[in-house]
Amino acid sequence: MLKGRTALITGSTSGIGLGIARALAAQGANIVVNGFGDAGAIAAIEQALQAQGVATMYHGADMSKPPQIEDMVRAAESRFGRIDVLVNNAGIQHVAPIEDFPTERWDAVIAINLSAAFHTVRMALPKMKRANWGRIINIASVHGLVASVQKVAYVAAKHGIVGLTKVVALETATTGVTCNAICPGWVLTPLVQKQIDDRARRDNLDNDAARRLLVGEKQPSQDFVTTEQLGAMAVFLCSPAGDQIRGVAYNMDGGWYAQ
Repeated sequence: MLKGRTALITGSTSGIGLGIARALAAQGANIVVNGFGDAGAIAAIEQALQAQGVATMYHGADMSKPPQIEDMVRAAESRFGRIDVLVNNAGIQHVAPIEDFPTERWDAVIAINLSAAFHTVRMALPKMKRANWGRIINIASVHGLVASVQKVAYVAAKHGIVGLTKVVALETATTGVTCNAICPGWVLTPLVQKQIDDRARRDNLDNDAARRLLVGEKQPSQDFVTTEQLGAMAVFLCSPAGDQIRGVAYNMDGGWYAQ
């Protein structure tokens, strides 16, 4: 379905981003990989994607630094002509009560989880509009729809991503470019595994017990959303069925938001 098109997925060396990269590559999209990791692991990711018959490139842009984001988009356009599918996925987390929340962590979370998406969209959108086709998929979170304590920067950033999504959708409404957000609940990514490990240490629990408590408190299904499911949703949004899906925040959260 996406043969000959190019997808840039930020934060795609692990977790949700890598799952979406695999799903889009399976549909024939060339993949621009971004994220941190050692050279050998990144080369292995590229090789696995290339085995699906697509071309890849890697760019290590730090998503908190606008000049590096601009360089990544220009490099992708230089290699492939334009970005057809932009997936804003890169994210970080910090947990603390607001009165104890370090200002530098607030700045970092907002920069990577929100401002980075603004920069990628403003850079990639002109060529999408000229081609009259494009898909912008912002990975928000159920925390873009509801709040949790001690996550002030993350919740603020993810609510901002949902708002950004709606504005871009309206500004592109008469074009072939769509913009939507996916709002996952608990997904077992390295970011979430760290929260599980922290809870196990804090409450003197084994890892399985900490995992069950973390998921069960919020997610009625008591099961993780998988990266494969999120990848399938991204593919759906890129399909012709997604042509008139604009400005939507899809919650994939095991019933979290339904409560």
